[in-house]
Amino acid sequence: MAKLRASHRLAGVLALLIGLSATAAGGPLDPEQALRTSLDAIGRSVGDYRFVNQDGQPLALTELRGRPLVISYIYTSCAFVCPTLTSRLAEIAEIARDTLGAESFSILTVGLDTPTDTPEQMRVYALERGITMPGWYFVSGDQATVDALARDIGFSYAPVAGAFDHLAQVTIVDDEGRVYQQVYGPEFETPMIVDPLKRLALGNRTPERPVADFLNRVRLLCTSYDAKSGRYRFDYSLILEIAIGLSCALVVAIFVLRSWRQSRTTVLPRL
Repeated sequence: MAKLRASHRLAGVLALLIGLSATAAGGPLDPEQALRTSLDAIGRSVGDYRFVNQDGQPLALTELRGRPLVISYIYTSCAFVCPTLTSRLAEIAEIARDTLGAESFSILTVGLDTPTDTPEQMRVYALERGITMPGWYFVSGDQATVDALARDIGFSYAPVAGAFDHLAQVTIVDDEGRVYQQVYGPEFETPMIVDPLKRLALGNRTPERPVADFLNRVRLLCTSYDAKSGRYRFDYSLILEIAIGLSCALVVAIFVLRSWRQSRTTVLPRL
């Protein structure tokens, strides 16, 4: 029910996030159905698909397991939505890596126009936007592979009048390859991407390095988004609040323990 209510609230907005060419030509995608398909994919496992990256090298999705993965679909001849989405994602990716660490997640941008979006074309597309970030893969694939991954992550698209009708969607996949969250719109806010990645980072544990893992979790817990600067900052007041809370809990625990001990040593008078 919650998913259906969300679809009705956002249907009007999502209609504006469909490719502009589709609006002109009466595109086949129903915004509500596209949103429902997208939301239904949350929790679904993503298969192991093989692509070719912008350097002409093969890339299997299993190589990206073990850390969160951000997936976007574009087509390189898109004039507005795809370039805007990609540029915005690049801005947020820099903030996310400053906040969470340079190797905390990977990004996969998939070319959906398989005849046109060749590895060379994807390379040019990335360079035109100044994207040279390690761990960001602009990939090409055959039609069956591109379609299969789109189904797994709930991404809907259709060819329309020489272009594509599609939802402006970014999918966040967890380190085990399950769809974790969907983000919509070509100009999404920074926390919409960084906060889910932050939650995933807090949920990951490294038993071999328990002390380092604990310190990293504390750092992430005490990092908050500053809307004025558009960046994440370490909030020392949260450390103080945590310390005060722990101190109060310790005082209460000591009081309870002392009261319990006194009750055990008290000798009742004989009648």
